[in-house]
Amino acid sequence: MRRLLPTCLFAALLPAMATSAAPATSAPDAPPAANPVPPHAAARLAKAVPAPDPLLERLARNAPALDRDVLRIATRALGCAMRQPGATAPRTLGVIDYSLPSTQRRLWVFDLRDGALLFEEWVAHGRNTGENLATRFSNVEGSFQSSIGAFLTEESYVGRNGYSLRLRGLEPGFNDLARERAIVVHGAPYVNPQAAAGQGRLGRSLGCPAVRPAIARELIDTIRGGSLLVAYYPDPEWLRTSELLLEDCAGARLASHGATADAVAAH
Repeated sequence: MRRLLPTCLFAALLPAMATSAAPATSAPDAPPAANPVPPHAAARLAKAVPAPDPLLERLARNAPALDRDVLRIATRALGCAMRQPGATAPRTLGVIDYSLPSTQRRLWVFDLRDGALLFEEWVAHGRNTGENLATRFSNVEGSFQSSIGAFLTEESYVGRNGYSLRLRGLEPGFNDLARERAIVVHGAPYVNPQAAAGQGRLGRSLGCPAVRPAIARELIDTIRGGSLLVAYYPDPEWLRTSELLLEDCAGARLASHGATADAVAAH
């Protein structure tokens, strides 16, 4: 059952740029289409996002390797999240493009105060999500698959994978069980680009967006506590039904279960 996101949950998003402003899916392990956004979805987004978009233009200039349509989707989700009652702008925006192979840098993090690109990194996907190419995603415990959609970053902690960052999935049916599934950002030695060059892919996680150990702590400290992270894949159902991509998203119905909003804000 979908519920409205409490005002205080998005109030946990850190202030920055106030003036600038699923069910498991499967597909064969084949290269993504040349245009990662299905035509009907691209047309919908083009209608939904005014042009020109100063934020999109600024971020695109600083990250030329990030597909512009993917970035447009991420900034659309950001803008929609900020329209929720009581919401303030997050400090950073993270974008994962799971349509790219794991051997490429496919995680970008932007400082939304000035549009600066802070990270452009490799990121692993779940072991059952695919080999070098991600093709299958899930919101189910024990699937060992990654999830797509928009996440809110929460608190950091030290666990069996070392310094880690909890994520709250905001999209019912696609990633709202992320916290229960322990889908977190953490460093992992198998995120090794040199080894990947020999074996044809990065090592894989149990569903977490794992990163290189050398940058894990700095990245986590940069994005923790109320930033938005958007994990993209050209899944037609997500692109068609995501509440954060709707043309009129002021009343978007977002996930709000689990830890209390007050507890999240305290982190």
